Amino acid sequence: MLDENKTIGTAGTEAEENVNLSELLFKYLAYWPWFVASVLVCLISCFVFLRYQAPVYQVSAAVLIKEDDKKGGASGTPFGAIQDLGMFSMTSNFENEVEILRSRTLIKKVVIDLGVYINVSEEHIFGYDTPLYKSSPVQVYMTPEEAEHLKGGAELELNYQRSGKLTVKAIYTKDEEEEVMEASFDQLPAVLPTPVGVFSFLPNEEVLKKDSLKKEAKDNYHLKVKVNSPTAVAAAYLTKLSVEPTSKTTTIAQISLQTTVKQLGVDFINRLVSFYNQDANDEKNEVAQKSAEFIDERISIINRELGTTESELAAFKQRSGLTDLTSDAQLALQESSKYEQQRMENATQINLVIYLREYINNPDNANEVLPANVGYTDQNLTSVIDQYNTMIIERKRLLRTSSENNPAVVNMNTGIEAMRRTVQTTVNSVLKGLQITRDDIARQASKFEGRISNAPLQEKEFMTISRQQEIKSALYIMLLQKREENAITLAATANNGRIIEEALAATNPVAPRKSIFMLAALLLGLGIPVGIIFIIDLFKYKIEDRSDVEKLTSVPVLGEIPRGGKLNSNYTETIVVRENENGLMEEAFRTMRTNMLFMLKPGAKVILFTSSQPGEGKSFISCNMAVSLAFMGKKTLVIGMDIRKPRLANVFHLNPKSKGMTSYLNDPEHVNIFDMVQRSSFSPNLDVMLAGPVPPNPTELVSRDCFVEAIEKLKERYDYILLDTAPIGIVTDTAIIGRVADLGVYVCRSGVTPKMAYGYINVLKDEKKFASISTVINGVDMSNRKRRGYGYGYGYGYGYGYGYGDMNVDEKK
Repeated sequence: MLDENKTIGTAGTEAEENVNLSELLFKYLAYWPWFVASVLVCLISCFVFLRYQAPVYQVSAAVLIKEDDKKGGASGTPFGAIQDLGMFSMTSNFENEVEILRSRTLIKKVVIDLGVYINVSEEHIFGYDTPLYKSSPVQVYMTPEEAEHLKGGAELELNYQRSGKLTVKAIYTKDEEEEVMEASFDQLPAVLPTPVGVFSFLPNEEVLKKDSLKKEAKDNYHLKVKVNSPTAVAAAYLTKLSVEPTSKTTTIAQISLQTTVKQLGVDFINRLVSFYNQDANDEKNEVAQKSAEFIDERISIINRELGTTESELAAFKQRSGLTDLTSDAQLALQESSKYEQQRMENATQINLVIYLREYINNPDNANEVLPANVGYTDQNLTSVIDQYNTMIIERKRLLRTSSENNPAVVNMNTGIEAMRRTVQTTVNSVLKGLQITRDDIARQASKFEGRISNAPLQEKEFMTISRQQEIKSALYIMLLQKREENAITLAATANNGRIIEEALAATNPVAPRKSIFMLAALLLGLGIPVGIIFIIDLFKYKIEDRSDVEKLTSVPVLGEIPRGGKLNSNYTETIVVRENENGLMEEAFRTMRTNMLFMLKPGAKVILFTSSQPGEGKSFISCNMAVSLAFMGKKTLVIGMDIRKPRLANVFHLNPKSKGMTSYLNDPEHVNIFDMVQRSSFSPNLDVMLAGPVPPNPTELVSRDCFVEAIEKLKERYDYILLDTAPIGIVTDTAIIGRVADLGVYVCRSGVTPKMAYGYINVLKDEKKFASISTVINGVDMSNRKRRGYGYGYGYGYGYGYGYGDMNVDEKK
């Protein structure tokens, strides 16, 4: 019977109205005990939570990163030329250094160096455990290699007595199962071997001595130790560490770390910068170290060769007994010596270049820097080697923060391969030039050698041996000089990062922010009851009070009938209106009566009462309204038109088998309509017409014209005729009966009528099923209205109380 689409659509349109803020405020203020309890619980819970949270401080420092043109840019190199053409771009050197500063590898070195993968704290019954960084009476140690293999870490519970006795309880995971090991030691140091590693315990004499000087020296220390893998700890510190540039125009990095121990944060940042500088210096000195290895190797070889040559020369002189040479031979020898000197220098360069060619052609040295500063006279070769070494070093730096598949690394590999071929070409070219020079020197020297060809064989042999000695000696001296120069280069390397603001911990903790937490707890304490009340209201699908009705429809509300109570001993029946009494029920029906009479047009007498479903109090409302009209002196007739389930006989204590409306409708020609009327015992002005026997065809009966004729006859004798009908939302009888009604009263009951079903009143209004329609709310809980901030009283300075119990006065269908 219900047109749900129309109901919902109309209700939705009617619901578009301004929110009544005062009503909303009183609605929630009615639940003030909920709000007080919720706020107290949330604030106390927040206080307890903060009590067990260690304060977190922020430690910060500023570091100046020195830009290195050789690292940061590739200008002037073939690789830089490709970059200048816009084919690809390289990350700036400063951004690379920032990434290195916060790399997990560097942080892991700091974690291992400071030993923070082993955390010792002192247990407290109330409050958070106090971290003991460098202040633990017992020092616990486990090698980083063993700690790295811990799955899920390990926990130790220590009970240390000042006498030296130590009790240990170790909890660790082995083969996916948690195991516990306990041990006791009479004195320290002590060692506890476990299946996951060895734990060492040492007494911290300095801390114990300081504690003994305090007024309240401790005899027992309850310590908790957590050991985690350095990699996991480094990852945790990585989330707490921040390295950001102070601005886009500087190379100053701001390093910040959040920690619960101020000194730990200061030490961590200082060691981080120290390891960063150490790694940077090692990278810078890589070329010099390779050159030093090369020079030391050559010095060792030349030293052996020089010793052999000097031994041969001494033996030759002793064997030959040489004296002064002739002046002519001396002059020839002088000229020859000049070219021999050139030949010696040329031979030296050829040896160096040949060694360099063998070095660069060796596949083992493919990704290694080339020896530099070893005495090459060709400046072009030296420049090419320097460019190649710069690219190799840059590639290694990129690989520290990226993988081989990184586009920058792939492009760098291409540039290095091209540069390597350039170096090989340059080496071959320089070697070819040195060989040409060697041949030219040999031709010039042969002229002078011919002049001394007649010299004694001993002199010639002497010169050969002497020449070898001079070559080896000159080469040896040059290598010694280069070694010293390389050593100076190693010693003169400057740090890449300089601290310009020392690490300093903030005075006030940055977390937890107590004011924010308490404010959040306060808001949560207020929000929880609001949410609960909102959800409760959201799931209320039944009408509660007048506000629900006004949201669903614009039909006038005649009144609100309160839920009955134990007002007096007479209120035990359906009729609750008493003559000359001013009780709550009487005043409620008087208000409804007044509003209803205002709605009736002149001459209108027939009032129909219906509802959405059974059990909403139609008979209760119609019968009590009829009594109220009768007490006003109006001749009133109430007719039971719910012919399917008649009820008026029980209300007015009449014989339920008496004839009524159906008797007349079945035989209107032989039955007088006025014979169906019975007197009421409540008032001489009130008459009752029962529904009569239940017919097999109720809809057809009320559709007959004789029904309209009967109502017209009754209107001549009575001032008001009230029709108690069936629920219009279930059967069609009421809609048919409505053609005789001047006013339709749609009854809903608080806590019983579903909002969806009640929406059918809008269909009745829109389709004009009745000449005029209104509604009344039955069974309103007045105590609930008071709790929500509504009043219920009347003028003239008097009102009525609340909180009555439920009366069994409503209709049961």
